[in-house]
Amino acid sequence: MATVKPDDRLTSSQGFMCVGFSGVFSKTVTSPLELVKIKSQVGTFHCKKGFLHSFLVIYQNEGLRGFWKGNLVSCLRLFPYSAVHLATYKHIVHLHMDELGYISQWRAILAGGLAGVSAALATYPLEVAETRLIAQNCREPTYRGVVHTLSKIYQTEGLRTLYSGFSLTVLGAFPFSIGCYAVYVNLDKLWREPQFQFTPLQNFINGCLAAGIAQTFSYPFETVKRKMQAQNPRLPHYGGADVHFTGMLDCFRQVIRNKGILTLWSGITANMVKIVPYFGLLFSCFEMCKQVCLYRNGYIVSPLSYKLAPGVDQSMGPTEVEEVKRYLKNRSFQSQQGSRW
Repeated sequence: MATVKPDDRLTSSQGFMCVGFSGVFSKTVTSPLELVKIKSQVGTFHCKKGFLHSFLVIYQNEGLRGFWKGNLVSCLRLFPYSAVHLATYKHIVHLHMDELGYISQWRAILAGGLAGVSAALATYPLEVAETRLIAQNCREPTYRGVVHTLSKIYQTEGLRTLYSGFSLTVLGAFPFSIGCYAVYVNLDKLWREPQFQFTPLQNFINGCLAAGIAQTFSYPFETVKRKMQAQNPRLPHYGGADVHFTGMLDCFRQVIRNKGILTLWSGITANMVKIVPYFGLLFSCFEMCKQVCLYRNGYIVSPLSYKLAPGVDQSMGPTEVEEVKRYLKNRSFQSQQGSRW
């Protein structure tokens, strides 16, 4: 998967802030594509005539604000998800490192998959709330905001519904990891050069390619998961789901029997179109935030330039750089005091 790389010159809070801000920005900009994807997966009437026509139908029925339904809860979910994912990933990687601190590519990808499952478990109710908010008509809403959605689902359907379809997250992690691994083990053949020589552009293309293939492999599981999250016989049109079912296996059966097997990939066009702008905005926004933090920490001469600050050891952490600055400042002050006497 395409992810931003940590920089030891940033503090933990700065790194978390950069990741969070870039994630919120990229999610907000690409929200219309995510909305069309989820509506297609659920099977609402908006997406019956294809990718481009979906935007027109949504605009006619819900207006411009309809394209950002569920974006707030998606952004709120990003912060705890990132925190749990990072902590779990570091812990799993540390357990599987050898004496030299090396971990195989396959184990690293598997660690990422397990970390993703752990983060999804911690934040899954917010994902269910996002699906319900997106599937409903915002001009005739059943749910009003994140807190109201979570409380109403809990009161009327129980705690179990807030984790409806979670098993599919676990099952989908395996084909997702296989897709990532299939890409990364063939990168040398694709570019005909070793991975340590890849440019930032090549790494960006590799990340987008891995995301596209991995998400295609795991997409049927996500489609069924979205239908399970949305379906409720008490809601108008069963919550928007285009098939009625009694469980996970029955959902697969009903979709294939009534809609065809390709329906399991409904919304894949919106998902593929979203990948490049999402990760492009994610990386560029992260780099902008990082530049500001590096300037504040004293590593570069300007937040608008990559020029390194003279005399600053780039291998030192922010705390060490601050201590060196303080030491030099005190030393300069003492020398000035001595020259006066």
